[in-house]
Amino acid sequence: MELRNIALSDLKIATVNVRHSRKAPDISDILPSIRARGVLQPLLVRPHGETFEIVAGRRRYFAASRVAEEQGVPTSEVLLPCAVAAGDSDADAMEASLIENVARAPMDELEEYEAFAKLLKQGRNVADIASTFGQTERYVKQRLALASLQSAIKDAYRNGDIEAEDMQLLATATRRQQKEWVAAFQAENNPASKDPISDEGAPRGRDLRQWLFGTDQIATSVARFSVDAYKGDIIADLFGDVSYFADVDAFWALQNAAIASLRDELAGQGWTVIVLDRGTRFPAWQYDEAELEEGGEAFIEVRTNGEIEVHQGYRAYENGHVSNEYGREGDGERGAPAARAELTKAAENHLALHRHAIVRAELLAHPGIALRLAAAHMIAGSTLWSVKPDPQRADKETTAESLAASSAQAVLAAERGAVLDLLQMEKSYYGTLTRGNGDAHTGASLFARLLALSDEAVLRVVALAMAETLAAGSTLTEAVGIVIKPNVARWWKLDDTFLDLLKDRAAINALLAELAGQSTADGNVAETGKVQKKIIRDCLNGEGRERVEGFVPRYMAFPPGHYDPNKAFEIARTAEAVNALFT
Repeated sequence: MELRNIALSDLKIATVNVRHSRKAPDISDILPSIRARGVLQPLLVRPHGETFEIVAGRRRYFAASRVAEEQGVPTSEVLLPCAVAAGDSDADAMEASLIENVARAPMDELEEYEAFAKLLKQGRNVADIASTFGQTERYVKQRLALASLQSAIKDAYRNGDIEAEDMQLLATATRRQQKEWVAAFQAENNPASKDPISDEGAPRGRDLRQWLFGTDQIATSVARFSVDAYKGDIIADLFGDVSYFADVDAFWALQNAAIASLRDELAGQGWTVIVLDRGTRFPAWQYDEAELEEGGEAFIEVRTNGEIEVHQGYRAYENGHVSNEYGREGDGERGAPAARAELTKAAENHLALHRHAIVRAELLAHPGIALRLAAAHMIAGSTLWSVKPDPQRADKETTAESLAASSAQAVLAAERGAVLDLLQMEKSYYGTLTRGNGDAHTGASLFARLLALSDEAVLRVVALAMAETLAAGSTLTEAVGIVIKPNVARWWKLDDTFLDLLKDRAAINALLAELAGQSTADGNVAETGKVQKKIIRDCLNGEGRERVEGFVPRYMAFPPGHYDPNKAFEIARTAEAVNALFT
């Protein structure tokens, strides 16, 4: 490289100068020094025909030109110190310009992008640029990514209207998003403009990130599964160290399966595990800390951002009251905690009434059993042996409507009409065969008619009377079901009424596993009960899934079962008490 003085008239700005632009630069800071002392630091130039191009030193050139103009000195007489580069490569010259400018004053993000982009055009690759300027390749790629920005966004940054972070975020936006943002930005100073984003103008900072990526942005770092198992796209934030799952549904399918495995692992250690609805925070203040042996439970909290937290060793707080092993309150050690009910009272009532209807309908086909059952009532008594029909009271109006539509109820009603005709009787006030009014004349008249009937006809009457007076939800109802073993699917179908009453998350998930398979249940373990019930309905109705015919949940089997052995189910407890008598 040769040092020489060159006339101002023989110099011009090279297009490869990293700060090259048509607009003259601000020289106010260096102008006083150059007026007093002239240009002391050599400009970096290269030959260009009979003149020289300035690769670095553009502001010194403009300052010297201003001083010459002020002093009325011809530019041909003003000599500037120059370092003449030997090579004529645009890439080399641009590289030298960039190094010189960075050493003098760091450039902003856009200036670096423009310089790197020019070097890229001249044949340099990303690795070369990074090596030359002591930066990482990722750093260079970050700057080059700004190429996608609309000019209005670049101008907003140059004018100080947005921060560098905002500009970088917008570089990851789609063309449509950039266009919407620019429209909102321009509307900030023009009330007549229509802002497609919000009334508050263009979003910035945190609001901008949420607007671009939404609230469902889930980082790969929260995955409880191997990221290799995820087959969707992963969005890498070029301007940060975080990457995100592009397919949120695919993430949750894998994350839910991992949650199910975690649940099973904890259950294998003896814990009662409760998976909270996604987004529900664990209210620790409502619980006491308790060891496993003291009835402590484990709660899996699933946050909307995909994070999982296990709260292990908690038991529901009982307002300071402690029950001892005898069931009395005291200050001693806690006894074994009472089993939590698996079903609500309304749900058990719904099942009890339908089970009652099924047993009564089946009893019509087993008059011999009905006769012996009648004798058992006469000897041991029952809550109904007054005698009166069971009122079948429903806790919910929907249960009453569901029961009224039952085919078992219809069969009983049809048989009642036939028997009343056989006995030449009108329906009672209750609309039933059994009267319960103690009218002696009615009883005598009925006895006379029964004497005229065959044994087969009388057994038919007894069977109907027994069906009407069998108490709903009673031990004897369950005992009859155990003996008869009715074909439940003939009479009953899992309907929306019962699904709406089913609230226990573990029971819903286990029921889903029976219908759709364990993998489907595990894949939706953290979804809301509403979502899981929707899949159950789809399986029953064949909507988007293979139709499951004749499905009978454990609750409706004879004898009945349930899905969470750690929780109480009164109907099952009733049946278990007498099951051994009939098996």
